[in-house]
Amino acid sequence: MGFLRTAIACLAVSLPLPAAWGEGIDYGRLDGRIERLAAKNEEIVGLAVAVIDGGEIHFAKGYGVTQRGGAPVTDETVFRWASLSKGVAATEAAILADQQELSLSDALSKFKTSLRLPGGAEKTATLEDLLSHRLGIVPNAYDTRLEDGGDPAKIRASLGKLKAICPVSDCHTYQNVAYDTISEVIEDVTHSTYADAVRHSIFEPLGMATASIGRAGLQDSASWARPYSKRSKAPGLPQEKIVNDDYYKVPAAGGVNGSIRDLALYARAQMGLAPEVLSEAALEALQTPRIYTSNEQRRMSSRYRGTVRDARYGLGWRIYKYGEAGDRVVGHRGAVEGYRSFILFDPARDSGVVILWNSSSRLPNGIGFEVMDMIYGLPAQDWMELDTPPTGG
Repeated sequence: MGFLRTAIACLAVSLPLPAAWGEGIDYGRLDGRIERLAAKNEEIVGLAVAVIDGGEIHFAKGYGVTQRGGAPVTDETVFRWASLSKGVAATEAAILADQQELSLSDALSKFKTSLRLPGGAEKTATLEDLLSHRLGIVPNAYDTRLEDGGDPAKIRASLGKLKAICPVSDCHTYQNVAYDTISEVIEDVTHSTYADAVRHSIFEPLGMATASIGRAGLQDSASWARPYSKRSKAPGLPQEKIVNDDYYKVPAAGGVNGSIRDLALYARAQMGLAPEVLSEAALEALQTPRIYTSNEQRRMSSRYRGTVRDARYGLGWRIYKYGEAGDRVVGHRGAVEGYRSFILFDPARDSGVVILWNSSSRLPNGIGFEVMDMIYGLPAQDWMELDTPPTGG
């Protein structure tokens, strides 16, 4: 039955449907506003958006182009998912836990990994600590070494020389190189490559036809978006960048590619709509808040004026309370040079939004909040900043 629902979702049309289909989502208005945003050539090159409403994909559409002077973006154009990859890695770990191949309470030292933590804390830190960024080291530890071409395994081994900033599990400090330790754990447990394990457990069962891990997977796609970036206040159009391997070398932290269709199917699964792939127990493990994230709360409060509150982190996922009613939503954002990504959904309503784009602009994040406001029937706000001056931060 679950595969049938996925198949039906795959057949959903790629054009906006009447508002009546969306129980309050005005797809015509949404489409028009995204068209206006896509026309901001000084900010946007291409983007793709999908909306899941009542468990079905009622909207999946591309805007702009894959590259300057290139082909239009479609719902099958492949983008990098950046840090949305963290949720994929955590999902794979939760599936293995469900199969009793590992326990999320296992100490990291139980597995063959390169990670070393201050004071030998890898002997007490658990998979749960790893996947919720509670390792007690400085945020984004040694990302610059990775960007300078360093070997992730050697960088992880050197983390033990850092000074701990809090005991393991006591504070949230976001990681990339350290987080990718989970790929070593998964390879140790499955006796396969990390990419093969994820493809077998997640991509293929969910019908994510264009999803992959690694640079070759992106560039071998029939339609793929080139990366663009610009200095935030510099004049001129975004400039095309070279796709490098920096964050592909930490695949659990930033190695996934896929189309907006793939991301929408993945979002449905995270709503509990593919129980043959993700059990209720696995979803509970992933989406249960583990720790409050004060920096994220300040950031969201500054930009979105209290729309999202009580920012917490689960396993590879952020959890918030949305609007005055405090509805529970789950999501994440991602950014790597030339690409950004966004996912936000309400698992109780089987509804949410996913966005991918190939520039450094933050404006498409606003699409997500405008969609969620429609889902909840909240007053319309100009989160895309089409008619109001840009906010700071």
